[in-house]
Amino acid sequence: QVHLVESGGGLVQIGDSLRLSCSCTSSGRPFSDYAMGWFRQAPGHEREFVGAISRNGRSTYYQDSLEGRFTISRDNAKNTVYLQMNSLNAEDTAIYFCATTTGWGSDQPLDFGFWGQGTQVTVSS
Repeated sequence: QVHLVESGGGLVQIGDSLRLSCSCTSSGRPFSDYAMGWFRQAPGHEREFVGAISRNGRSTYYQDSLEGRFTISRDNAKNTVYLQMNSLNAEDTAIYFCATTTGWGSDQPLDFGFWGQGTQVTVSS
């Protein structure tokens, strides 16, 4: 069983930066066995892929429109994955989720197994 807890969300201004964290507790496979993804969901919208990072943290891929502003990293010693978000705008307002995957390359929620409860990010003008 894997338990994920996101943190770091909040209310920020347009143009601000924010770093989200996702802490993992696993009673089975170690955190380093999973690639990790970030998704977001805005009110009235489907869950949207943000990006993912490989098990060892050396590879990442992102939704095309977010690459360059968002950066994912991880610290396997701390069982934590991060999402650094820069130059935030109102369209980034959403609940942000982290999730595990044993695969690689997908941007589909169905390919991710365990999910956190999400953290709210609100970008205000």
